[in-house]
Amino acid sequence: MDVVYPRCAGIDISKKDAKVSVRIQGSGRKRAASTVTTWGSTTNQVLALREFLLDNNVTVVVMEATGDYWRPFYYPLDERLEVLLVNAQAVKTVPGRKSDVSDAAWLADLGAHGLVRGSFVPPRPIRALRVLTRTRTMITRERSREVLRLEKLLEDSGIKLSSVASDLTGVSSRLMLDALNAGESDPAVLADLATAGLRKKIPALTEALTGEFTDHHRFMARLLLDRIDAISGDIARLDARIGEAMEPFRGAHDLLVTIPGFSNKVADVFIAETGGDMGVFPSAGHLASWAGTSPGMHESAGRSRSSKTRPGNAYLKGALGVVAMSSTRSKGTYFSAKYRRIAARRGASRALVAVEHAMLVAAWNMLTNGDLYRDPGADYFANRTPTKTKDRAIR
Repeated sequence: MDVVYPRCAGIDISKKDAKVSVRIQGSGRKRAASTVTTWGSTTNQVLALREFLLDNNVTVVVMEATGDYWRPFYYPLDERLEVLLVNAQAVKTVPGRKSDVSDAAWLADLGAHGLVRGSFVPPRPIRALRVLTRTRTMITRERSREVLRLEKLLEDSGIKLSSVASDLTGVSSRLMLDALNAGESDPAVLADLATAGLRKKIPALTEALTGEFTDHHRFMARLLLDRIDAISGDIARLDARIGEAMEPFRGAHDLLVTIPGFSNKVADVFIAETGGDMGVFPSAGHLASWAGTSPGMHESAGRSRSSKTRPGNAYLKGALGVVAMSSTRSKGTYFSAKYRRIAARRGASRALVAVEHAMLVAAWNMLTNGDLYRDPGADYFANRTPTKTKDRAIR
């Protein structure tokens, strides 16, 4: 097998240190020489490792994406060397010969022969933006958990507020909960605190607010409401910070929000996860595959087996799932027509993935060409094959 990189290094990383195998291809029939050294994971040790690799004229470095432990090594080395961060699933070594030293040598051997490809690691501004959006996603989920805990507490007291008011943290619900915490127990007085459209449900609220709200429930409700308020404040701070970090990418952001269902937060996540530069992805299909919205391929002996989607970027896929679900409920759009067309034949789950795929294709083309989204319309499929559409309607 041809050697692509005569001087290659493989790094097997752990929390405290790393095993580094430097592979130097011999001339003629000489076998490649390999030396393995151990380096600490502190910044000074990593900088010393970088100088060591440069002194040995190493041209490419291969390392596994091991948790978050690869970061202290990747960033300093990437400033001066070509570094390939590879998926551990793609570089499994021979069973029964597993050790840190053999893993490092195996990575160096794979890299020398060009058998691995590096993962996408965004530049520093996008990495910072990605941390912000991912943190916002996680603490938003935590806020939802706190709201669920509050609902369970109300159920324990016999208060059925959530069965009438859809949002326990809305204005009306919050006024009633604050009154309950203040000691008010008359259901009619509590129901009269409803505002806006919820006032039409005052009789139902009066019935739902009848229960036994004890001092224990007041203490726990106050605790949970304080936690919800604190998390909401953190989300607001993150929103402001993300808005500042998004300024350099405002053009791409404004294009993305023209896609039906794409909110500002979804556009933030898309740019943070992909970098906003579609030059990283050779085609729209590459982007869809990276995000985990393309069907897999498993064919053997002429028979196709499971074609489930591959694991993709969880944060981007999660945001796309919300957008796809909301867009399918709309009327008069291409995405809703596509969903209904596929769901009738293949089921709702596969139809949602198909809509996510179509959204990614649209986003890739928009960011590549700089065009606003132009919806093909709900009658796109009918107009594309009018004869088949007519025959199907007659049948």
